[in-house]
Amino acid sequence: MFIQKLDSINGFLRHCFQTKNVRAIKKLHAHLLRTGLLFISPSFESKLIFTYSTCLHRNNSKTVTALLNCINPANPLPFNMILSEYCRNGFSFLALQTFSFMHTNGVPLDTYSFCCSSVASCSMKDVIFGAQIHSLVEKSGWLSSVFVGSALVDLYAKLSLINDAAKMFDEIPVKNTVCANALLSGYGEANQWVEGLEFVRKMRALNLKCDHFTLSAMLRACAGLSTIELGRQVHGSVMRMVSDLEDDGFLQSSLIEMYGKCGLVGKAWQVFNLSGFGYNGERKRDVVLWTSMLAVYGRNGDFEKVIVLFKEMLREGISPDGVAFVTVISACGHTGHVKLGIQYFESMVSDFGLEPGPEHYSCIVDLLCRAGELERAWKMVNDMTHKENGSYIVSMWGALLNACNEFGTVKLGKLVARKALEMDPHNVGIYVLLSNVYAKFGMWDEIEQLRELMKETGLKKDVGCSWIEITS
Repeated sequence: MFIQKLDSINGFLRHCFQTKNVRAIKKLHAHLLRTGLLFISPSFESKLIFTYSTCLHRNNSKTVTALLNCINPANPLPFNMILSEYCRNGFSFLALQTFSFMHTNGVPLDTYSFCCSSVASCSMKDVIFGAQIHSLVEKSGWLSSVFVGSALVDLYAKLSLINDAAKMFDEIPVKNTVCANALLSGYGEANQWVEGLEFVRKMRALNLKCDHFTLSAMLRACAGLSTIELGRQVHGSVMRMVSDLEDDGFLQSSLIEMYGKCGLVGKAWQVFNLSGFGYNGERKRDVVLWTSMLAVYGRNGDFEKVIVLFKEMLREGISPDGVAFVTVISACGHTGHVKLGIQYFESMVSDFGLEPGPEHYSCIVDLLCRAGELERAWKMVNDMTHKENGSYIVSMWGALLNACNEFGTVKLGKLVARKALEMDPHNVGIYVLLSNVYAKFGMWDEIEQLRELMKETGLKKDVGCSWIEITS
């Protein structure tokens, strides 16, 4: 009977959290105080405070502080439980406020406190608070904890402070593969492929073993640098080190993407064909593997195969994700399948319950532009401009402007360029595209005016570059 009552209270708290019913929470709080149930378990206190604070206005810090004052400061457990709930449910600002309260009021801080607060700082992109946590870690002696060190490395890496992340990694006295992977992930996010591969060599010197994540990061670096020979070596390492490769879809997709980005479509197809087989002979290829192979064909210009593979994916009962739809709609645009592309776009919502994002609208605009339906594309982009305002809208205007150049519509091109420059006056690409439109029709005076305008605003066209891998 008592356990059923506790379950009922927990269920009521979850209901209050979902409905944001502060009045009901206050009544429950009074009932728990009268009956003494509030003091039976720290989890009750923490759950009540979590539900209270998440239902209040974000800036109501006084109420949150008053609630935290009700907890015994000598016991860090309920505070850590509240920190965990805040982080897990996306209330990072409340997690940081709780951590500040703990520090100010002498609540003992442990590994869990520092790790949760680091995650919250990362989520809030609060570099200053993160640096303060780092300073407190060093002063309190918790730097010896590899868990805290890994959390700080991950914090700096995800905030693109790669040098700080590397320094933090060097400061950890006893390192493990987890903290190494956190730094390796940072190198990957910053596209510092060379530094990432050099760090992997350093891992061996530190006697740190490579796991599945390390191998995936290495494959991603090889793909970023288009170093196929090194990629093959990593593939060999994968075959030797990973006994359950058929169960690791992420690692298999990394292999497919690596070969695809290096231009070896046939090799990527071989990996895809061999993927998904288990020991019992059953085959399970998830949406990640299918999407990776779709992207390989799309990236290498084999758009007809993208459409064929997408249809095969649907026949196998795999529900496509947003990335798969971007690839197939783009392929429809390159192959002139306008109706099919629009059909796939509409099926996102009607058949699969997916909300189209900016990248999907960009693909549809590109599809219409390639088909020469410029007026239809103009209407779509213009309608979206009134609803939203983002950099992707400018890229849509750019695609339409490029189509104006191809189909020779100067008047519409001028209107498109004006709309784009109203949103982003310093976009060099728009000036270049408009210059191409003018050049096609010998409008040299207009080109000179554009160049003068670019000089006045201090804009310069970026210089292109390319590279190849040379093997001896």
